[in-house]
Amino acid sequence: MSRKTIVLIFLPVILLVSCKGFEKILKSKDYDFKYQKALEYFQKGDHYRYSMLFEQLVPIYKGTQRADTVEYYLALGNYNQGDYLLAGHYFDKFRKTYPRSPFAEEAEFMYAYCFYEMSPRPDLDQETTQAAIAAFSEFISKFPRTSKRQQVLDIHKELKEKLMEKSYLSAKLYYNMSEYKAAIVALKNSLEEYPNTPHREEMLYLIVRSSYLLADNSVPEKRKERFQATIDEYFTFIAEYPESRYAKDAKEMHERSVKVLGI
Repeated sequence: MSRKTIVLIFLPVILLVSCKGFEKILKSKDYDFKYQKALEYFQKGDHYRYSMLFEQLVPIYKGTQRADTVEYYLALGNYNQGDYLLAGHYFDKFRKTYPRSPFAEEAEFMYAYCFYEMSPRPDLDQETTQAAIAAFSEFISKFPRTSKRQQVLDIHKELKEKLMEKSYLSAKLYYNMSEYKAAIVALKNSLEEYPNTPHREEMLYLIVRSSYLLADNSVPEKRKERFQATIDEYFTFIAEYPESRYAKDAKEMHERSVKVLGI
């Protein structure tokens, strides 16, 4: 009989014995024993089992010297299982309850990091990203000498870039929907908030194009004013990007606007 066959035969038995052993620990009233086993499971990386044990021990050790350890590992266990929402809740509770704990700095960091983990891609709502930035800022203010400072600064930069991308995508969406008046406002607001965006050239061009298309589709009494705005936006764009890949198209819109106005 091969070694692989032997393993396949006895594996269900091993798992059954293991599960029964864990059930026995769960039902045990020997809380010191349960606490030690939870730490053992933590060392082994068995996040599910140590989380279950520490969850049982929270009310048992409340108000004792072990309380912060139990609650910290409970939060960490949920994080390591990918439940960032629940982990964030536990880390938030921990940082408010045990500000002087040896785990306080790590818990504060992990509270923010849970928001970071939940931060979605740029085209989605960025409320969680904003929460992550606020939480990391709070972490740095509480622990200015932290060894994680550079890591936090790198994460902060990444999150800010995500907000910048979101702002660009949201503004461009108005243009794509042919909502040119809203596009102009959104594009200008985005550039004001994020002047160093990598999309700056395109966005200034889209302001020119949106202005022209808005003017070209306007009622007679508003055409003159809006074609003049197109000319103004063209000069703003071309002054900053005279060699732009959009320069030819922008120039054509400028010339058509000048022709309409009879300048």
